[in-house]
Amino acid sequence: MANQKTESQIILTAKSIHVQQTLLSLGVDFQVRQLNESTRTAKEAADALGCNLGQIVKSLVFRAGETPILVLVSGSNRVHENLLEDLIGHPIKRAQADFVRQYTGYSIGGVAPVGHPNPLPTFVDEDLLRYEEVWAAAGGPFAVFGCPPTFLATLGTVTTIC
Repeated sequence: MANQKTESQIILTAKSIHVQQTLLSLGVDFQVRQLNESTRTAKEAADALGCNLGQIVKSLVFRAGETPILVLVSGSNRVHENLLEDLIGHPIKRAQADFVRQYTGYSIGGVAPVGHPNPLPTFVDEDLLRYEEVWAAAGGPFAVFGCPPTFLATLGTVTTIC
């Protein structure tokens, strides 16, 4: 296995570099990590990182008409769409891949909570605040960054949505 690279040898992708630069521009020094294992799903991410499923931040995009809504939810939870509709006051539906990419700049499975072309209305699952550290996607299916959940709370409205 001479060609196998260790995590520290893996080079960040352009999208992951964008996330890293965005984090730095926000005044935080959370390090983006490019992993050997996929982090596309919450379960894959938890397995790759060796952490609790609840510590994984799922970045889900919904649409209310043509308005994107970003929901940052604990990996162990499911969004109650009726609660989200009540919060925003409009019917919602899960966004399709092209809509997600258009409004976030990322593909499903790599949507970071930061670095979007324009600010998105964002809701944060209050259950994430139970952890000291959580892990969010960083622009691709192999990239993540760890942060205190209080950082995520600064990005939107913390609420009960699960």
